[in-house]
Amino acid sequence: MTISPLMDVALLRGYAPYTLAGYASFRSVIESDGAVPAKLKALFATVAAGDRRHLTLARQEMERGVALGLTPKDATAGLIVLSSLRGEAAALDFAQIISDSFDDVQAPQPQPLPKAGHGEAEANFRAYWAGNIPAPLGALMRLVPEAADAYYLMRRGSIDANPLSAKYGELLLLTILAAGYSPMAATHVRGARNAGASDEEIAEAVLCAVPSAGIAAWMAVGGMLAPPEEGGIAR
Repeated sequence: MTISPLMDVALLRGYAPYTLAGYASFRSVIESDGAVPAKLKALFATVAAGDRRHLTLARQEMERGVALGLTPKDATAGLIVLSSLRGEAAALDFAQIISDSFDDVQAPQPQPLPKAGHGEAEANFRAYWAGNIPAPLGALMRLVPEAADAYYLMRRGSIDANPLSAKYGELLLLTILAAGYSPMAATHVRGARNAGASDEEIAEAVLCAVPSAGIAAWMAVGGMLAPPEEGGIAR
């Protein structure tokens, strides 16, 4: 197990053994094979750190992932999702981390850029959200249709054309949203379940945000996994 960098902080070692014990326990979950393979949890933790712009931590997590067998193609999943959710600056930083972390990043030949067909974005939105298009997307379709198509294409890249499986792509999205304490996490709890993820897999993915975003990352999502009678999202 890779010990948390907090273990090197003398003040915490001297005054905060409970805090360090907690981080050691979280790390034991994040860094070992469980419901989710350890190498993918390393990627999730890397992307969460990149999302929070904690680039030193992101590099440490990527180094751990590479040692566990993470490939540049796997890591590209994080680049894709950050491009959509967090924009160009975060994606460019992450691209540099990938480049620095692998001895040989062999990118395939550039592909032509796809275009959205007429009505394709709306059909995708209705299918994903069970016919109920979220109000922000409805407004985008009405006011700037070209931007709605752009959002649709980015969604296709993050979920349908992700180098990871649909299930792990959804879990990666959920980790980032947990790191940002986003209410959008509910959408991807449902999406991960629909893609075949168990609640144990969802829980481990969310915990990968703890090193960069603290226990608040779990608190932002954990209640959604409670039984429906306790306020959770029904399966």
